[in-house]
Amino acid sequence: MYAIIQARGRQLKVTPGAVVEVDGTAGEAGAELTFDQVLLVEKDAGDIVAGAPCVANARVIGVVAGEARGPKLRVFKKKRRKGFRKTRGHRSVFTRVRITEIQV
Repeated sequence: MYAIIQARGRQLKVTPGAVVEVDGTAGEAGAELTFDQVLLVEKDAGDIVAGAPCVANARVIGVVAGEARGPKLRVFKKKRRKGFRKTRGHRSVFTRVRITEIQV
């Protein structure tokens, strides 16, 4: 059984017991999260339920496992023949969520 959910602008394929990374901070460790925007569900029997755009009465429940930061990204800007060079960077924060169940 798996589901495709939309979380914070991204689509993720989730299965029960999997750990997924969601952008931003979603709560403290141990807090329960519910994802209501379920786009597709594949049941154990092989039946596929697709929503238009979301599957009615379907939700995915998970528990926050913790927060982490992504790799350091460099943003380099340059204008040729002007002597202009600028280097900036950032590290995105994401939350690890352990999926506990998929309800249809």
